[in-house]
Amino acid sequence: MKFKKVIAIIAVASMIMGMTAGCGSNDASQATDAAPAEKTEEAVQDVATEEEQTATEAETTGEATTDLAGTEISFLNSKGEIQAALEEMAVTFEEETGISVEIIACGAGESPYTKITSAYNSGTAPTMAMLDTTDVVALAKEYALDLSSEKWVSECEGQVTKIDDKVYSFPFCVEGRGLIYNKAAIEETLGTTFDPTSINSYDSLKKLLEDLRAAGMESPVVISKEDWSLAAHQLGFIYDTYDGTTAGSSELIAKLKDGSQKVEDYERFNQFITTLDLLLEYNINGEDPLGALYEQDPIFLADGDAAIWANGCWAWPNIAEAGATAEDEYGFLPFVLGNDTSDFANNGIQASASKQVMIDAVQATDVQREAAKAFLNWIVYEDSGQKMLVETAAIIPACSNNAYAALDPLGKDIQSRLESGKVFSSSFIAPSDHWSVLGASMQKYIAGETDKAGLATEIDAYWTAQK
Repeated sequence: MKFKKVIAIIAVASMIMGMTAGCGSNDASQATDAAPAEKTEEAVQDVATEEEQTATEAETTGEATTDLAGTEISFLNSKGEIQAALEEMAVTFEEETGISVEIIACGAGESPYTKITSAYNSGTAPTMAMLDTTDVVALAKEYALDLSSEKWVSECEGQVTKIDDKVYSFPFCVEGRGLIYNKAAIEETLGTTFDPTSINSYDSLKKLLEDLRAAGMESPVVISKEDWSLAAHQLGFIYDTYDGTTAGSSELIAKLKDGSQKVEDYERFNQFITTLDLLLEYNINGEDPLGALYEQDPIFLADGDAAIWANGCWAWPNIAEAGATAEDEYGFLPFVLGNDTSDFANNGIQASASKQVMIDAVQATDVQREAAKAFLNWIVYEDSGQKMLVETAAIIPACSNNAYAALDPLGKDIQSRLESGKVFSSSFIAPSDHWSVLGASMQKYIAGETDKAGLATEIDAYWTAQK
């Protein structure tokens, strides 16, 4: 299971992360039955109506993009690991429609919110921007085009984000997070078959880690040091497991803001810290937690030096670059909280539409906006767009009409969990500086520079300052 680490590190370094599902098709309208030679006025009107409907459907599927050929638009990408895939999709889209899409990268560790607001301030806003849900909520009313009447809204039921009952963004992908496991690494170390469903409580996770260490895997866990990972993906569990819904997470956050809920008195926070402490005890980066390298972390997992990485499905390209293949058995364990084996948090993973694409309503021309809509419709309705979204970009689609199955193990696991209901779909909405401010607080905690009480004080102070 060992790989040449120097070569792998160089390969993985090119894929460092930026920040933190269906059947059916779009069938063309059926032709009307042959009409009598002499039509009544009512019949003529009926035919005209059907022609209008057919024309409208054609516009939504990309068949009416001929007039947009030659249009140049841009797309801000905040998922660094799919930059090359998006560029490949843009090439195919241009070949099919004549519309040119420039894919603009949001640099590793760069805040999408900062990137997009700077672009607006300088008058260089992209035509489309892929942002975190939090950022869309903050910016949509001022900058985004109302997409409520788009046909794809009905395909993405339950995944769209509504602001004052309006849809301002396209749910680009479903992403899930938890504890990624390498099944082969566990089984080879323990010498026995591993059943992932057996990990459904703190005690069961603790025993697994103890057994792995006793069998020779000294540090079976990988904890990354990035602020977006620690604050958005790890600390985020305290919000998303309030009741498993976005509305519930918002209810909790409102209480934290007005001070009626102190985080130190919140059960989920205490459960979270207990589990985090367990993971840190076995952290392969434990000697220098803040010196960890993100490009090295997936190599630990793929090589079998560790068996668990606290991360999400977006990490698969990094794991693959480290040497894993689509045939290998990787999947998710829940980020367990407490010992109630019936708790939804201990039987499923968080999965929701995490990235949203909004179209600029301020600086783009009308033609550019129509071209941007055509790009989104191409992703939703055209076979080439559907296929490339799943197979080229390794995205789990939010629209139910996309019948393509994920190719990588993490995507397959999430799609399977979505089908079996073993997910909770909360996607907490926080201010844009949440990951940087509380990410720094979390970094101090994992480095031992503050304790649980100190971390709680900083979290409380952050939220009460949001009034």
